[in-house]
Amino acid sequence: MERRKLGSNGPLVSPIGLGCFGLSNAYGTADPAEATATILRALDLGCNFLDTADSYGAGQNEELVGRAIKHRRDEVVLATKFGFILDPDGHVIGRDGTPAYVHKAINASLQRLGTDTVDIYILHRVDPDVPIEETMGAMADLISLGKVRHLGLSEASTDQIRRAHAAHPIAMLQSEYSLWTRDPEAELMTLCHDLGIGFVAFCPLGRGVFSGTLDGLQLQRNDFRRTLPRFEPDNLEQNLVLVRGLEDLAKRKQRTPAQLALSWILQKGKDISAIPGTRRQRHLEENLGALEVRWTAAELMELDELFSPEHIHGPRYSRESPFKPE
Repeated sequence: MERRKLGSNGPLVSPIGLGCFGLSNAYGTADPAEATATILRALDLGCNFLDTADSYGAGQNEELVGRAIKHRRDEVVLATKFGFILDPDGHVIGRDGTPAYVHKAINASLQRLGTDTVDIYILHRVDPDVPIEETMGAMADLISLGKVRHLGLSEASTDQIRRAHAAHPIAMLQSEYSLWTRDPEAELMTLCHDLGIGFVAFCPLGRGVFSGTLDGLQLQRNDFRRTLPRFEPDNLEQNLVLVRGLEDLAKRKQRTPAQLALSWILQKGKDISAIPGTRRQRHLEENLGALEVRWTAAELMELDELFSPEHIHGPRYSRESPFKPE
C-alpha cells in the first residue's frame, strides 16, 4: 500500500487508516474479539495508521488497541488524543490543556497502550482557558522525554493552528471532513498545505451515512449518533436523499458508496489521509478498496455539486455539545 507523509516532518502513513472510536461502544454494543481481529486485519493489509483517544470508552479503547498491537507495535503509526475531562460515567464534561495535565494524560495513555512512545500525540480540543502556546510547550517536552514522536491538533481553528505551529511544529491536523462536512475546505486545508501540516479526515463516511447501511437503521439507545442534529429523523431523512445520488453513482462505477466517499476525499490532495472507523473486517476490506477507484473530472464535479454544503440538513453538533470546537 502506498504511504503518505503527514506534514513536512511527520510519519509515513497509509492513505486510509483505522479510526478506533467505534470499537468501544460509541455506536452501540461492541464485540471486543471482532474489534481486535479488525485491527490485526488492517495491519495485514498494510493499513498502518491507528487512531484512538483516552476519552474513547474512558480508556477502554486505548487498552483494546494496546492489547491488539502488543506483538506488532513496530508496524503501527499510533496516534492518540487527550484533553477531555470525563465524569465517573465516562461523559465529557470539560477540557484541560494545562501543562500538568499534559504530563498526567500521556503517562496514563502509555500505560493503557502498553508502549513507551506514541507516534502522534494530539490535543483533542483546544482548552479555551489555557493559551495554546502553554499546552504546546508541555507537549513538546514529551518529545524531549521520548514519550512522543510528533504532535497534532484536532478540530482547531486557523488562528489556533498558526499559534500552535509557531510554538512547535505540528505534524497533522485532524478534523471532521466528508461529503456532508466540507467546512475545512474554506481555509483549514489550504493553511495546512501552506504550513506543511498533514490533514487527516475523521468520520469520512459521515458516521456511517455513506456506508450504505444506515437506511432504516434503528440506533441503539447508547449510540452516540442519537445526540447529533444530523441524525434527528427529519434531518436524516432529507440527507439520505443525497445519499441516494451517491448510491446511483456507485452502481454506475461498480463500486460501493463507502469506496466513493473515501476516494473522493483522497483526491483532494496527496497530503490528506482518512481514518474511517469500522467494527468489521469485511467493512475494513471494503473501505480499502477505495484506493482502487478511478475518476473522471465530471464524476468528481457531480459529487461536489450533489453534496454542496447548502444541501446538508442539520449542524454537526448541538449548541451545548461538549465536542463542539471553540
